[in-house]
Amino acid sequence: MRNLDVCKKIYLRLGSSGPYASWKLSKVLQNALRFTLIAAKVSRDPAHLWYGHYSETGDSRSPEDLDWLMDYLEYIYFGYEETAFDILLLLDVMKVRCSPAKYHQFFKTLIPCMGSYMPHHSRHVALRAARNAREEIASIDAIHDVELRDMILTKLSPAILIAACPQPDDATLSDDGPDPFFHYDRDLCYLELLFALARNSKWHPHLFRDHHIDRCIGIIAHCRFGPHAFYLAGILLRIAPEQLSVTSLDFITGQWWNIISDAWSGTSSIMRIDDARFFEFLPVLVEGTKKYMHIAYGLQYLITKVDYVLGLLERRYSEQGEGLAVAVKELRTVASEMLEKSVSSKGVSSP
Repeated sequence: MRNLDVCKKIYLRLGSSGPYASWKLSKVLQNALRFTLIAAKVSRDPAHLWYGHYSETGDSRSPEDLDWLMDYLEYIYFGYEETAFDILLLLDVMKVRCSPAKYHQFFKTLIPCMGSYMPHHSRHVALRAARNAREEIASIDAIHDVELRDMILTKLSPAILIAACPQPDDATLSDDGPDPFFHYDRDLCYLELLFALARNSKWHPHLFRDHHIDRCIGIIAHCRFGPHAFYLAGILLRIAPEQLSVTSLDFITGQWWNIISDAWSGTSSIMRIDDARFFEFLPVLVEGTKKYMHIAYGLQYLITKVDYVLGLLERRYSEQGEGLAVAVKELRTVASEMLEKSVSSKGVSSP
């Protein structure tokens, strides 16, 4: 990634050059950025955006060191979609977000990169960029810049939905096209972002207004996967029941328990990736599971998964997870008692 130093030097010359020289230098910089990705063995293949596993770059640059990339992104994004893609991909690979001083520029530029008229790989890398900045986006009340806060709520929020689902719900989508109705990795990225936003109640009205909750409900049937179910449960359990429409509740009743139950399967992978968010959400999941246990089925399956999580808490997180372990044990007791009552009432030896 030392090639970035060369790229930065070229960029700095842009500002002091005449129009023709600037145009030529910009072309040189575009090629230099592309070469930087190739030298780092980062594939630009859109499929690899989700399936590629990039190794650590070993680069320890601070966000401020890459602020010039934010300036260049704002300078060229219109009409230079492929170079904008290279910049966002580079930032994604390096796991570096912009500095607070560049938030306004970054989010302002990110919005058009998510537009429905943009190539699908541009929208997808912009969605990943938003996911990487999810903590800053979620902490909307900590942003003192009123203009920036309004832009994020009124423009970035709907743009995120377009990046994940650019077609209307009634459109006929090909499962093997670049924008299928449900895509495992794209929607995992999307749900992880919404999971962060849902932690802040100030985001809830916007999640409804911009149809993110409709989107979540619409993909419930596709989310029989551990991490997807975990994040989806985390989003919907944080929404007050009275905020969900009667139609929405009727639609999800038959599948809601599946999501809650399968969320317990996703806890182990989330624990490895993001301990802080796991510990923060687990009490909500415990209470949500108790609340909806009256519609439960497959209780033995649930108990097995709860036991697994309990074991992890006791073995790996004995101190940090001590209080949580008590709550999980109480849930297991409730589930076990309900299972025993169910077996007794049916007069059978197994559920």
